[in-house]
Amino acid sequence: MGCFYSKKSKRKSGGKEEHTSTGETNAVPLGNNTEEAPKQYSWDKREKVDPSHYTLKGLKDVTVGRLSGTLNGEQFVIQECENCNIFVFDHSATITIDDCINCRIVLGPVKGSVFFRDCKEIKCVVACQQFRTRDCQKMDVFLCCATQPIIESSTGMKFGCFQYFYPELAFHFKDAGLSIFNNNWSNIHDFTPVSGENNWSLLPEASSVLDFVPLPDPESDFKSVRISAEPSRSIVPLTKGGRRKESEESCLFVFFAGEYTTANARKLIDEAVAKGFVLIQTKEVLMRPEDVKRVFQNSGDDIVEWITKGPVVALELNGDGVVEACRNIASEVFSGTKVFVSDNKNTSTRDVDNFFNFADMQMGF
Repeated sequence: MGCFYSKKSKRKSGGKEEHTSTGETNAVPLGNNTEEAPKQYSWDKREKVDPSHYTLKGLKDVTVGRLSGTLNGEQFVIQECENCNIFVFDHSATITIDDCINCRIVLGPVKGSVFFRDCKEIKCVVACQQFRTRDCQKMDVFLCCATQPIIESSTGMKFGCFQYFYPELAFHFKDAGLSIFNNNWSNIHDFTPVSGENNWSLLPEASSVLDFVPLPDPESDFKSVRISAEPSRSIVPLTKGGRRKESEESCLFVFFAGEYTTANARKLIDEAVAKGFVLIQTKEVLMRPEDVKRVFQNSGDDIVEWITKGPVVALELNGDGVVEACRNIASEVFSGTKVFVSDNKNTSTRDVDNFFNFADMQMGF
């Protein structure tokens, strides 16, 4: 970052001394002989920042990172680390990871981008607005990404859905401006595809985070952080993503803005999963009155007023009999809540396609 400053310069007089004749014995000085105090600028009053606090560099065989409240939305850099366990339990602006080998990494919510460069044999848990890799090899990533993840000149990349919990994580998502329902973890864009080869794939559906990224060393500074990688406790809902659906029947279930929208959505997921249904995808988006008719078809007239109070949260649930089950859940559990549920299995696929195609367009996909 550049630093602007001013410096007094002495006007040159060419070595000649100027005199002013006044006719008086005692001349009156022009101005004040006392030097002026230097001006104080806003950047002079800022607390000095130690760059090393926002950098991990050249470390080997250690457990390191940052606890909640130590980054508070600042940038962070990880460089040239080998065989390390790295835990960043805080929200940040951006994070770059360069030239790291055989590391296990957990990154709390990142408002902007997470960029891995020249890394190999990395296993990580990441939540961010943008995810990108370049010149990387053999990475296993449990990801929550608000936009389409991008890999470039990278091979052996495997992705799974974010599954993680620590006590401050929900607040960190909010501080980073991320929605737990906007997760495009399986929608990978390969910027440099190779004909006949697959540079990326999805991790096995039953993959457990702790098999890839273990808990912190009991003797480390992170031993007191209560962590869980159980899907049922994950802040981000576990979705099937781009994997093949087991059933041809899906249901669209939409919650409209209200005080308990997030809690209601999580309640629905728990109810549906307990009945054997599968959560395919979720989205949280704003809608305009002109979008309603196109997305909700014949039900649009009743919904226009509901979308004016904030973003809607939509879920696609899948499984034989899921539409009837969701309608029963809506009437029994959410009877006083404004929701949209697909009417029947003959139109439910259209409902799902209409909404999520609209949401993808809104988010720039």
